[in-house]
Amino acid sequence: MTQIQKKTLAQEVAERLTEGILNETYSIGDQLPTEPELMKVYGVGRSSIREAIKILSIKGVLSVQQGVGTFVVSKNVQESLETQMSNAEIEEVEEVRSLLESKVAAKAALNHTEAQLKTIKEYLDLRNKFAEENMALECYQADINFHLSIAEACGNKLLKEIYKIASRQVLRVFESSHKNNTEAFRISQKLHAELYEYIKNRDAANAALVAEKIIHKLL
Repeated sequence: MTQIQKKTLAQEVAERLTEGILNETYSIGDQLPTEPELMKVYGVGRSSIREAIKILSIKGVLSVQQGVGTFVVSKNVQESLETQMSNAEIEEVEEVRSLLESKVAAKAALNHTEAQLKTIKEYLDLRNKFAEENMALECYQADINFHLSIAEACGNKLLKEIYKIASRQVLRVFESSHKNNTEAFRISQKLHAELYEYIKNRDAANAALVAEKIIHKLL
């Protein structure tokens, strides 16, 4: 099963401070609230606040002046790809995933291990079970995990990571598009089973073609 790494509290605070800087809650030249005030605002301990400030200081966004305070000195904050994905329009997420899908499937057909193939099949079966029982959220997650397990098997670490980031936004796409209904997932189960067979048989060309069909049917 794909594990999603959890952010530290300091990272979360750093991201929230960054959002405040970008939307001009804190402007360049502004002094940040004191540590106790920030602790109340973000509901975290002193160590998390200090680490968050350190993160943004290293990036050149904040300047800590001992005995005076912490000041905003730059808005030149490079958002992570994941943050950009989470803030993107649904249509943009759909487009990114559709561009990746066929490439990931083709490479998984060529590079998968037997253990990875077993995981793909497990999620395929779960997807079918939940679709038949109209368990919408469970079905959506099983579908996402099915495709993530294919990405895990693709053999290209960078491609896999980009795909994983895009896939973390797919649940909101499904909830918006399918309204707690699994009919489209029941209908597309046959295509998913075909994709599994092509990957199993190391048929990269057909795996790519079927993956392309799938993405246009569900998104």
